[in-house]
Amino acid sequence: MKKHIAYICVGSNVGNKLEYCQKGIAALVRSGSTEIQAQSRIYKTDPVDYQQQDWFVNYAVKAATVLDPFQLLSELKSIQRQIGRVRDPIRFGPRTLDMDIILYDDIVINSPKLIVPHPRMHKRRFVLKPICDIDPRMIHPVLKKNMQYLLDHLDTEGQGVEPYS
Repeated sequence: MKKHIAYICVGSNVGNKLEYCQKGIAALVRSGSTEIQAQSRIYKTDPVDYQQQDWFVNYAVKAATVLDPFQLLSELKSIQRQIGRVRDPIRFGPRTLDMDIILYDDIVINSPKLIVPHPRMHKRRFVLKPICDIDPRMIHPVLKKNMQYLLDHLDTEGQGVEPYS
């Protein structure tokens, strides 16, 4: 089976944040359809959009998967529910586990269920910084700029990202 490369960002700002993120990635690997090829550093990040919440733990993984993008999305949603995520009462609010497909090969998807590349990735330091840890030269398939360029030209006001310790 052909393997596809997906970049997935994982985050949590409820309870044992790092443990929830690690459990999410471990569940993805246990599914047997996806293997992790690289992982970024782990970061402590400020909340964006909805500010009245705790800071997040965020990181990114480069994954090789046999799943198509919609199957991968379904798998990620299932894992999030298993880890205890419930329907978010507040958009961008607190969450036990968030797993987002940021990029999938170099394809562009714009459907009601899934948008790839992630529609806000180029505005999010907590996404770009971890992606740059893995491959700063990777090209955004819509903007045609590399990840390091996008990170370097980002307005970082209110987007604190620091190494998690």
